[in-house]
Amino acid sequence: MREVDRRSKHSRRVFLKGAATAVPVAAVATSVAVSIEDAWAEETSALSPATMKTLLKVARDIYPHDVLGDSYYITAIKPWDGKAAKDPAVKSLISGGISRLDQNARDRHKVPYVEVPWEADRVVLLKEIEQSDFFQKVRGDLVVSLYNQKEVWPRFGYEGSSAEHGGYINRGFADIDWLPKA
Repeated sequence: MREVDRRSKHSRRVFLKGAATAVPVAAVATSVAVSIEDAWAEETSALSPATMKTLLKVARDIYPHDVLGDSYYITAIKPWDGKAAKDPAVKSLISGGISRLDQNARDRHKVPYVEVPWEADRVVLLKEIEQSDFFQKVRGDLVVSLYNQKEVWPRFGYEGSSAEHGGYINRGFADIDWLPKA
């Protein structure tokens, strides 16, 4: 039979020494202006990082999917920065739309759009601009740029094109397993 020494192998001195080195590291990490999750927005050339962060929130509010992480939405909205760099009209449309959305949020909630805490409140703000060219452009582009990502398809149970596998008659037509057998 093996005997286990249940006494702690760590002393108070070792704990305090480790804590003393962890505090400055944590202070430096929190004082950095750009957080790791927002670093993608700093890589823009035509649109401001604040505009990109707001576009991310707008994208999540227009097409909300809890099963999708931000990375899929970021992939969907990143091309707008390139489009804005090439076309001043696109840059003006996006910047103006975000400015209007932020102003509406400040008028109602005293904070910019991204800081409005409740999704229902943000959806009300989006409904106010639903007929605008900005909203129509963002919604129309998102439906393609978000759902055409092959990495997203498995999250929704879509297996992809069936044409190269003989069509749906040979692949997926009779795959329903939730109906009772007759």
